[in-house]
Amino acid sequence: MYQWEDEAFLAEAQAWIESKVVVTGEIAQPHVRWWSTVLRVPTTEGDAYFKAAAPVHRFEAALTALLCELQPGRVPDVLAADADRGWMLMRDGGLRLRELIQSRDDLYHWERLLPTYAQLQIDVADHSPRMLAFGVPDERLSVIPAHLAELLDARPPGLSDEDMCRELGAYAVPETIQHDDLHDGQLFVRDGAYRVFDWGDSCVSHPFHTLTVTLRAAAWRLDLVPGGRELERLRDAYLEPFAVPGEAAALAYRTGTIARSLAWHRMVSAREPEFVDDEDATSAAHGLKLFLANGPIGTWRDA
Repeated sequence: MYQWEDEAFLAEAQAWIESKVVVTGEIAQPHVRWWSTVLRVPTTEGDAYFKAAAPVHRFEAALTALLCELQPGRVPDVLAADADRGWMLMRDGGLRLRELIQSRDDLYHWERLLPTYAQLQIDVADHSPRMLAFGVPDERLSVIPAHLAELLDARPPGLSDEDMCRELGAYAVPETIQHDDLHDGQLFVRDGAYRVFDWGDSCVSHPFHTLTVTLRAAAWRLDLVPGGRELERLRDAYLEPFAVPGEAAALAYRTGTIARSLAWHRMVSAREPEFVDDEDATSAAHGLKLFLANGPIGTWRDA
């Protein structure tokens, strides 16, 4: 049994929820994982959702509340947050993008939302120090090589991560919040606006690292050709607010794979030992294998 199923926790959570909103029915628990739980809360203004996160993701409550303050309408509407406990209460996000994107004809959703997400990253870049103070992981280009060195006993031949980080940094794109798990299951549409949910995997890093997961996930979901024109359209839509060439994104796709591997390692290291399986334990190393293979943008099935 996870901690989230403990009667004492549920009673404490319910008391906190009832102090913030008027509850009109039975609270349900549709999501239970070791890293978080979600409770569905019927209220006088429709369903709300309570989320509690494990310590490795506890910063999510404070971060989401800040993003809601800075970028209303682009992220969850936060009704209340407890940064110390990693709890937050949010309005219903609407319809999940996964239910809207069923074929390649639906890619226009990605083309519309990616520039909006990119603009969010640009707009909040000056607040990165506050985010780091919340405990958001620091994966800026200046520290990625050192973090990688700590993870690996020996660097594989030809792993020029320091050179690539310097080359990417030369484009002078401000480092900012980076979702690091941006796929169609984390995006919702309500009142015609796209909202980015689930910031628990995010870090402060180069913004283009977002594409490492987003393009792979889009390719996998719709069976798109890696490196093909459809994925290039999504890449270009994302890059438009930054006004930089596609070469920068290709470079960030590789350094972003390093950062994603580091994120997996950070998450697995924080997990209770009895719940770690072989797949989890090797995930970071496998991410580095992908990096060394240097497949075209959109490669996903080997992940």
